[in-house]
Amino acid sequence: MRYPLAWSLCAWLLGVADAVELTEMFGEIRSPNFPDSYPSDSEVTWNISVPEGFKIKLYFMHFDLESSYLCEYDYVKIEAEDQELATFCGRETTDTEQAPGQQVILSPGPYMGLTFRSDFSNEERFTGFDAHYTAVDVDECLEKSDEELACDHYCHNYIGGYYCSCRFGYILHSDNRTCKVECSDNLYTQRSGVVTSADFPSPYPKSSDCLYRIELEEGFFITLSFEDSFDVEDHPEVTCPYDYIKIKAGPREFGPFCGEKSPGRIETQTNSVQILFHSDNSGENRGWKLSYTAIGNPCPLVQPPINGKIEPSQAKYTFKDQVVISCNTGYKVLKDNLESESFQIECLKDGTWSNKIPVCKIADCKEPPELEHGFVTFSSRNNLTTYRAAIQYHCQHPYYHMAPNSTATYTCDASGVWRSEELGTALPSCRPVCGKPRFSRSAVSRPAGRHLSQRGASPWIAMLSRGGRPFCAGSLLGNKWIVTAAHCLHNELDTENPQLRSSYLLAPSSFSIILGKHSTLRQDDTEQQMHPKTLLVHPSYRPDTLEYDIGLVELSGAAALNDYVMPICFPDQEQPRDTLVIISGWGKPFLQRLPETLMEVEVPIVEHSECRDAYARLHRMVTDDMLCAGEKEGGNDACSGDSGGPMVTFSPEKSQWQLLGTVSWGDGCGVKEQYGVYSSVIRNLEWLKKVTAVEH
Repeated sequence: MRYPLAWSLCAWLLGVADAVELTEMFGEIRSPNFPDSYPSDSEVTWNISVPEGFKIKLYFMHFDLESSYLCEYDYVKIEAEDQELATFCGRETTDTEQAPGQQVILSPGPYMGLTFRSDFSNEERFTGFDAHYTAVDVDECLEKSDEELACDHYCHNYIGGYYCSCRFGYILHSDNRTCKVECSDNLYTQRSGVVTSADFPSPYPKSSDCLYRIELEEGFFITLSFEDSFDVEDHPEVTCPYDYIKIKAGPREFGPFCGEKSPGRIETQTNSVQILFHSDNSGENRGWKLSYTAIGNPCPLVQPPINGKIEPSQAKYTFKDQVVISCNTGYKVLKDNLESESFQIECLKDGTWSNKIPVCKIADCKEPPELEHGFVTFSSRNNLTTYRAAIQYHCQHPYYHMAPNSTATYTCDASGVWRSEELGTALPSCRPVCGKPRFSRSAVSRPAGRHLSQRGASPWIAMLSRGGRPFCAGSLLGNKWIVTAAHCLHNELDTENPQLRSSYLLAPSSFSIILGKHSTLRQDDTEQQMHPKTLLVHPSYRPDTLEYDIGLVELSGAAALNDYVMPICFPDQEQPRDTLVIISGWGKPFLQRLPETLMEVEVPIVEHSECRDAYARLHRMVTDDMLCAGEKEGGNDACSGDSGGPMVTFSPEKSQWQLLGTVSWGDGCGVKEQYGVYSSVIRNLEWLKKVTAVEH
């Protein structure tokens, strides 16, 4: 809050030698009329007072008075306790010696007086001064003499006063200044330690009785060893009349001890010792220091087990000593049929060990876990599974291969775990071999046009069968997924209402998947009949236009891969051009009967623009997710019942067959300038890999 303006005007109106009483903890003082020029022939005094325990700090923010020799014209005088603290005049801008500048005036006590006086003229219109004052705390701990303060140990200042405190282990007397030691409850329970008089090596406190107790378990014997620096007040004629040490050890007593001769070493022959130290009210002796140790009954030496070690290894063991038995690398401690990394025993007070020495047993990794679609071989003839034994995992060749290596070597480590440098404790993965049939096609003997497929040449093809008859085909991915056409997994109502297509998926129990199939209606000795578990169609599938006409069937179990059942590989990440492809299926040509066995046809890939133009005449749309294949003159084509079946091509770079598409739709079968249309696997590759988690 600001009062100076009111104080200045009041003082000016009162006239010469007026006094203003200021009792706030802070305030502002201005010359009359400030910031205008002060009046002539004026005198005002401000009397400042603050509570006891505080001083007054005064400083100027602005100072502009007439300058004169010894400030005899206009001046500001500051006084306190009948002494003049300062007299100022002049201007700050002239840097005169009489101007206060940045000077701070501090009163010696809680009172200060400030007097402003001007003579009969102020022709240059000096503006006067603007001063501020504040109460500051007195630090009694710094300003009081030792006699006045008399705090034995510590002095603490606070706003308006101070208080005393003592060091740890002392208590403050009722006079609130002096300190007395409290040392009657010192208990030591460790097997060794150090005991000293209070403040050692400084002089010990006066008028104190200290009790130090050493209490150990029964079975230990305490030994005291006093240092040579022993200094306790004594008397030349009377034994220890002033200060002394007495020791009580069971029924025995030692002492009293005083003077400068150390008691030396004392064998107490007990586990409980009391040390009493008494001092009178005089003397400046330095005190004493002792160390104590404890020994117990010895235990016999222990020998480490075979393939093991004992820590610590020492020549003597006594009561409470502990040793840890551990085994060399590759071995584990065996005690009471339990294995552990280490075992601890302790020397008892009767001189015996708490337990027998265990044995060290070689680490055993046990039988290695089985590898799905693989097997394990041992490096040793007797199939050892102990520390440093080695095994190798292999996949079921030629139908599975190991990623990324052909074999994986594991070693039994010191902790009893099979571990590989490359894979750690994780098992390798056996992935199905894809696109490498055991029966290869012969280009020389392969007839032109749609013809019977060589048995086992397309081991990835799957028959979707209902009522013993094929209605679609598909291709095996991995060992438990079938990729087919989405429209094969829907009822006929699905095409009438595209918005409800998810409601018209076939029931998995309504059809079966047959792998290793060659004959159309007759049972083959190589076939595997599988049951569908889950049906999925591409999220962008449209039944009305057959865009993204691709779907997946998850099998309820893994297929058994062999010469007649093998998955097809995913294609390379680029659209094929000028490529011959093979389409397989059990479909029948228009108005003809079902074939007796699997059929296939080899046709070239057709440029997308050519296929799109051909179907544009029929007002049918060929989208970017579709592939076309066939011959312009017609004749060779996929037919009714081939839907979902594979369109494959051979990759010379990778020596494998790859799936380029699935049979989707067309106009008739082998019609001139009406090519077969297939769903592109490359366009749907991301979705297929994400759902199936198949790598190849």
